[in-house]
This record gives sequence, C-alpha cells and structure tokens, in this order.
Amino acid sequence: MSITSRQAPHAWAPFKYEAFAVVWSATVVSNIGTWMYNATAGWLMTNLTNDAFVVSLVQVANNLPMFMFAVVAGALSDIVDKRRFLLAGEAATTALSAIFAALVWFNDVTPASLLWFMFFIGAAGALTSPAWQAVVPELVRREALSAAVSANSAGINVSRAIGPALAGTIIGSLGIAAPFALNAVSNLGVIGALMWWREPKKTSMLPAERFGSAIRTGFRYARYSPGLRATFARAVAFFLFASTYWALLPLVVRSRIGGGPEIYGFLLGAIGLGAVGGAFVMPSWKAKLGPDRLVAASSAGTALALVLFGLAREPLLGVLASIVAGASWIAAVATLNVSAQASLPDWVRGRGLAMYITVFFGSLTIGSAIWGQIASLIGLPMAHVVAAAGMLLAVPLTWRWKLRTTGTVDLTPSMQWPTPVAPQDAAENEGPVLVTIEYRLNDPHDREGFLTALNRLRRERLRDGAYSWGIFEDAAESGKFLETFLVDSWLEHLRQHERVTKADAIHQQYVQRFLKGEPKVTHFIAP
Repeated sequence: MSITSRQAPHAWAPFKYEAFAVVWSATVVSNIGTWMYNATAGWLMTNLTNDAFVVSLVQVANNLPMFMFAVVAGALSDIVDKRRFLLAGEAATTALSAIFAALVWFNDVTPASLLWFMFFIGAAGALTSPAWQAVVPELVRREALSAAVSANSAGINVSRAIGPALAGTIIGSLGIAAPFALNAVSNLGVIGALMWWREPKKTSMLPAERFGSAIRTGFRYARYSPGLRATFARAVAFFLFASTYWALLPLVVRSRIGGGPEIYGFLLGAIGLGAVGGAFVMPSWKAKLGPDRLVAASSAGTALALVLFGLAREPLLGVLASIVAGASWIAAVATLNVSAQASLPDWVRGRGLAMYITVFFGSLTIGSAIWGQIASLIGLPMAHVVAAAGMLLAVPLTWRWKLRTTGTVDLTPSMQWPTPVAPQDAAENEGPVLVTIEYRLNDPHDREGFLTALNRLRRERLRDGAYSWGIFEDAAESGKFLETFLVDSWLEHLRQHERVTKADAIHQQYVQRFLKGEPKVTHFIAP
C-alpha cells in the first residue's frame, strides 16, 4: 500500500510518545533562547560599532560553522553514543553562553569577542545538529516520523516567532545582558531531557568505525543512494530560489514598504506563524498529494509569495506574502527532511543528514548572494519575479528525482548474510579484501534480465562500502558469471554484512530467481 493511500498521521501523533514530547518541549524552550540570543547579538554589535560590514559578520560567524563542521559532525554522530555526544555539545553551549552573558553584564565585550563567541557557540550547534536530526527516528515509530519532523519544524518556527520579539521586550526592561543569560538557562531543560532519555541499544557487536573511514563511507553511500541524491537535487531546486525573500526582505521593508525594524520583525513573525499553521495541515496535504506533488505545490506557493513581495508597497500585502511563504516553506522543508530520513539506514543516518544540512545551507547562502546581486542590477520587484519564474521552471526540470516517504522501503538490517569465516590468523584491519561471487544461470537466454538486476546490486555493494566493482562472463561456458568487488578491510566487510537492508534482501531474492543453485562466494585477503 502506498503512503498516499494510507490514513494521514495526525499532527499530534508523535506526542503520544513520551520521549518525543519531553525532548520536543525542551528543545522549543532552548530554541526560543537561541533566537533571543541571535537577535540580541545583532543589536549588541550595532551598539559596539557603526561599520555595516562588521555588523554583517554576526550572521557570517553564526552560519559559517554549519559549512565547516556539518559533515564532520555527521560522522561523529554515527560512530559515538548520540546521547552523550549531545549532552557534551549542549553543556558546551550552556557554558559558552553563560560566560558571554557575564562579559556583557560587566561591559567587557568588543566586536572581536562577540564574533568569536558567536562562532564557537555556532560551532557547538553545528556539531550537534546532525545528531539531533538522527535522534528523531529513535523517539517515535516509523509511521509517526513524518508528523514528528513536521512538529520539529513547527517548533523551530514557533521559537523563531517568539524569540526575537521577546528579546526586544527583555532588553528594554532588564538590559541587554539578560537575553544572553536566559539563553544559557533555557538550555538546561535540554540537558535534563537528555539525561532522562535512554538511547535504544545497538545490535552490532563490531567496533565503531574510524573517523576518516566513516567520512569516506558516508560520501560513498550518498553517491550511490538514489533516494538521497534525489533529495539533494530537489532541495537545491527549492532553496536556491526560496532564499530570495530571506535575503531581500529587509530591503523590501525599508525601500518598498517604507517601514522600520518593527515592520521587519512583524513580517518575520508572520512567516513563522504561516509555517506553524502549515505544519498542522501538512500531514493531510501529504496524504492527498504525495511528497513530490507537495514540494511542487510548495514551489508554486513560494513563487506566488515572491511575486507578492515584489509588488508589496504596504504592510498588508507583505503580511499576506509572508504567510504564504511560511506555509510553503514548512511543507517543503519537512517533506525534504523526511525524504532524507527515509533514504538513510541507522548506521549512516548522521552522515547523510549532515550532507543534507550542507546542501540546505549551501543553497541558501549561494542563492542569497546571487539574488542580492541580481536585485542590485534589475531592482527588487524584477528580482522577485525572475526568482519566481526560476522556481516554477525548476519543478519540471527536477521532476524525475523522486522523493521518498517513511513507507517506501524498509532500511532496517536484514541480517540475512551469514558471517563470513576469516582465515585463522587474519586481523580485522587486514585488507583490502577481494570478494568473488560465481553465478550460473538457469537459462542463458535470461542474460540481459540478470545483468540488469545485477546492476542494481552493484549500487548496493558500492553504497555499503565496496569499491572497484566488476562483472565478468566466462568465455568458455555460457551463463556463467563472476562478480567481483573490493572492500578496504576484513572489518569493513563484516560491517558490509550488517548494512544489508530488508529492501536489499528482497532484491537479492529476485536475482536468485535467475540462478541455478546458490552462488559461490570466495574471499581473498591481500597478504
């Protein structure tokens, strides 16, 4: 049964899982503190200097760590205990926030120290971001994952709408150091939730992967995973154009609407409210449209919002554009996030999500620079119209890349491969290992069908850790083939056995239909 024919999971479905409800509530409070901190940091920098370039570096210092550390963080989240890793990251964030709050309280902050603290706190957030996303499937069951991702996105947008407005009120009543102190306090709930929660035990008896090998294997998986590559392609097509209104909204408010920071904050809040509303109806939209059509509809909604932003000369039209943009944003972001999650088994989830985060932020950053330059050449209204046209054109151009849902394929381990027997004196780190598999066809006339099925098996081998794959046909005996592939080490080949999913097992059973008897598998270790 396809996902579109099932009853849509209710938006509140994930909250029946106690672990998700506790962690979600704690993270929303923490995110409110984070948005208060971000908004106050920008305001503090304007008190320290009038240099526009230095003021703009606040956002650079906040976002740069995501580019620098996302892939590294993804590898770490897959090879270490996620709960302990998150506890360490959140404790570091709390300590840095408290120290910085003290510096602000005693008026001992300079532009340089502000930027360094922004960078270090951003680095702590970047290092924990893939682990936070990878934890979601461990908090709920598969059928509730889509709604859980939407709830997480809604929580982020709720905090985005509340945090900056709350920061302004607190600065006026308690002083500019107060939001930084409250940011540190808000993180204590997350630490408490992580200490209370217990991560499910892993079934693998093998030692953790080495860091360098984990990164190489992650990139290899992404290269040979059709679902993950499709998610990347659709994400670039959406975020590259959706970045337009995020980048140009301050200019629209100042030069087109003629408003000040209050109007700008109000429109940002409207985007957040639109996203929250979209999150609660998104499960039913997704059930009716499916993930591909939902992202296409989100692209159309974003294109409409871009045109409205381009035409806006008064706040009312800007609010309408913001609400449409927010609802479209949450539908696309949540659907793409679920597709990334559904394309990843547990053993590589952190690394795959880190690559998705890199594509996400990279597209937003590049798009912001492009549309800022275009707006300076052709003006704000035309820049928005051109971006809207590009957004609509990207839909048919990327339509062949199909997104996944949580019910598409079963990526849980099949454990069907028997553990191979190593030579008596073989060490786990010895290698490379050459694996050969001899096939004999029932009917030599099935040659083309067999080779087509084996080509998909090739992607599975390479995705799970093999390299230098090949298939050879016996020149003297019709219907006899030899598959070969190399693996870095004997230990990596043992991991390869554990990485075979139930979806892979179904395809391997299909390949078996072409064969006469069982394939003959041989392992050779480089001396």
